[in-house]
Amino acid sequence: MTETDLEALNFPDAPKMVSAEFPGPKSADALAQSARTESMARGAGRAPVVIDRAFGVTFKDPDGNTFIDLSAGVGVSSVGRCHPKVVAAMREQSEVLMHAMEVNSTKRTELATKISEIMPEGLRGDCITFFTQGGSDALEAAVKFAKRVTGRHQIIAFHGGYHGVWNASVALTTGTAYRKGYAPFMGGVIHAPYPYAYRFPFDTNQKSAEQIAGEYVDYLLNTPYTAADDVAAVIVEPVQGEGGYVPPAPEFLQILRKACDRSGALLIVDEVQAGAGRTGKMWAVEHSGVKPDMLTFGKGIGGDVPMAGLVMRSDLAAKIPDGSVPNTFAANSVSAAVALTNISLLQDPSLGLLDRARSLGQEAKEYIQGLNSPFIGEVRGLGLMIGIELVQDRATKEPLSHEKIGELMGYVLSHGVMMVPCGRYGNVMRVMPSLTIPRSLLFKALDIFGRGLSTL
Repeated sequence: MTETDLEALNFPDAPKMVSAEFPGPKSADALAQSARTESMARGAGRAPVVIDRAFGVTFKDPDGNTFIDLSAGVGVSSVGRCHPKVVAAMREQSEVLMHAMEVNSTKRTELATKISEIMPEGLRGDCITFFTQGGSDALEAAVKFAKRVTGRHQIIAFHGGYHGVWNASVALTTGTAYRKGYAPFMGGVIHAPYPYAYRFPFDTNQKSAEQIAGEYVDYLLNTPYTAADDVAAVIVEPVQGEGGYVPPAPEFLQILRKACDRSGALLIVDEVQAGAGRTGKMWAVEHSGVKPDMLTFGKGIGGDVPMAGLVMRSDLAAKIPDGSVPNTFAANSVSAAVALTNISLLQDPSLGLLDRARSLGQEAKEYIQGLNSPFIGEVRGLGLMIGIELVQDRATKEPLSHEKIGELMGYVLSHGVMMVPCGRYGNVMRVMPSLTIPRSLLFKALDIFGRGLSTL
């Protein structure tokens, strides 16, 4: 597929602002109505933007402004919104079967078979899938099943981790906004340092952050008197998402794998945000060659519709009692049909989306570094999962203030670009567009981002 073909899958006028002020009057009315009728507990509820129509990596608000979306709906739209093949799959399936409750259905079984075929080594061809609607649900299932099959109750997770917002999943998540005022959470969770080299709290002159963090978990698991004496699983993001788009060197996961093998704990990789081709491989764990015992997926597999799940080794799944965890709406037949279409597009050799994610992501990182802004502390990432850590001072690494981050976000939005921050200080801007983003739109958006930095 050529760049011209990819451009045709988007609104041709992006970015374009037509309203005299931003947000425009129709968007302002919609925002006010939303504030009156919807809970703002959802993540981006207060963002001053309204999406009315979307196509590819572009969307329009009710006032007719056209935006380039560098967020992919927070990593969801792997092949772009309203892809013609996805729309056709939805239309075709909706005329045959939509809801089938939890009995077997042809699309559900077809998707489970395909999921097994695309898993990383260690799960591929010998695994069982438990479908859910969202990533939080998948992590809840992972914790529940890990406890059942091991007979243990403790879970090791990591500082900076995001695994969801329900009872077990929020106990694993460390973001203050998701936890404050909601305690007590599920007990038995032990948090360990993640190898966030840019802000690692320990001396890395002798050993890398990956070695120190990995060996610390090994110490917890395999040394007496650490209080980690009943660990069912280690749950880890192969590339940390909300914690700042942090890609560790492969040795980190390799050390975790060996430590889990020694202790009998399961290694569960959370691929909800990093999976579905975003890092240039179908699953981010594949960069390390590590074989996980369980894997959670979501976001980019479903794209325009809710679809997530937990994949586990077949021998582990055999220990889960039949009928013990019902989920009425999981793997709805329309969602299954869409997921199959998304996977087909991601794996289509004529499109080459995974290879393109690697090469285009590297080009984008070099472009961002070339902006030479004094506010850019570090540019990191794999594929089209790029984090730009913004600082007030490169020497001290003082995070850029919330006020300036707000100014920057306001600038890019008012000039037709949607970006979503993350990170422990809210100072990491994400470049995480759909894998189908045309090169021209990506660099138009990054140019606007660069101009925004120059105004701070």
